[in-house]
Amino acid sequence: MPSVVTYWVEHAWLPHPNGPAVQPEVLITAGPDGRITGVTPRSGPCPAGAVRLAGLALPGQANAHSHAFHRALRSTVQVGSGTFWTWRDTMYKVAAALDPDRYLALATAVYAEMALAGITAVGEFHYLHHGPGGTRYANPNAMGEALIEAAARAGIRITLLDSCYLSAGFGAEPTEPQLRFSDGDADAWADRAAALTDRPHARIGAAVHSVRAVPAGQLGTVAHWAATRRAPLHVHLSEQTAENDACLAAHGVTPTRLLADHGVLGPRTTAVHATHLTDEDVRLLADSSTTVCMCPTTERDLADGIGPARQLASAGCPITLGSDSHAVIDPFEEARALELDERLRTRTRGHWTAGALLRAGTSDGHASLGWPEAGRLEPGALADFCVLALDSVRTAGPSPVLGAETAVFAASAADVRHLVVGGRHVVQGGVHRLVPETGRALADAVAALR
Repeated sequence: MPSVVTYWVEHAWLPHPNGPAVQPEVLITAGPDGRITGVTPRSGPCPAGAVRLAGLALPGQANAHSHAFHRALRSTVQVGSGTFWTWRDTMYKVAAALDPDRYLALATAVYAEMALAGITAVGEFHYLHHGPGGTRYANPNAMGEALIEAAARAGIRITLLDSCYLSAGFGAEPTEPQLRFSDGDADAWADRAAALTDRPHARIGAAVHSVRAVPAGQLGTVAHWAATRRAPLHVHLSEQTAENDACLAAHGVTPTRLLADHGVLGPRTTAVHATHLTDEDVRLLADSSTTVCMCPTTERDLADGIGPARQLASAGCPITLGSDSHAVIDPFEEARALELDERLRTRTRGHWTAGALLRAGTSDGHASLGWPEAGRLEPGALADFCVLALDSVRTAGPSPVLGAETAVFAASAADVRHLVVGGRHVVQGGVHRLVPETGRALADAVAALR
């Protein structure tokens, strides 16, 4: 890439004192460090030497919650009926077929699919650490390193949220499939995770898989590990009522209260799902400034329920979005589902503005992953953005000034024409420049697991 590159886009969603707004004819200049050095709206026609991009530029989308290997379950788990728990049995079978090489191939293709959908950073909630039966690889972080390398090959950023996963339930030893997830205890997890290091495209965070998977007495170890590194800490929270019931039986408190009592909640913590909460749970999350990541396409696919996203946001929790199990990978669908699910629940409209939903998927999502310098189109921010077509069958018609509304309520991942990460063109004209046959790569990687 040249030391300085300038992109000219027909329209861009830009910060403004009165709130973000769509501006026409915008020049975006990126310096050699991959950061934006200038943003000039109403610049006039595309100047010589600039790269012309037709459509609407948005900050890159942050996929705040991903399990890359779940992508191999797409469609196969739509046969028949069942619950989250029967779905989990199928997921374990896929996990059993993975090794570092197969995971590298699959994750590279999955992250390329994300890039094609406008995603510039992913939070990978990683718990598949070891070999069959829990046997350690020669490099104990071989699986995590495969994910970091996959993101590099796909041209996006990653926060590897290395997950502590120690038990099958409250007081229960790991089952055979779960032996690959467990380090034995939280101290051993911390020792292994400490060997992971940040890279220019990768940052390391921590995760508590869930209160059922980490004994209460060891939650503080994970929280301390993250706090001493000022790293993001994520946790699955109250996705299923069965988890709440089991936690109440084991500890006499809700999962949220248990996390609060052991120092897990806080401004660098993200609670994922948070579907089944009490009013006190909402207060604990809000008072601790904990972020909440909603994954609507997965939550509806698994019949989890509709979480209290609006109640949490009104109480003060930042809201982010993730594609989780990758039933689909489409950040615009996740954003609109947040609003549309709430409409179904309340039978009223207009719970979020389009701008608020875009913020959840961009600046707030990046902040939750430890990339606070991303998610905005302004000088000093990382030069990460996507460009949506405004002339597709989904997006044609509305005035460009309604670009935010068009993006959230009409567009899909198929409308992403370009993706720029660190000033570098990763997706151009709807084609991934690093993984040009992404569909074939996905098909081959999934077939290798059968």
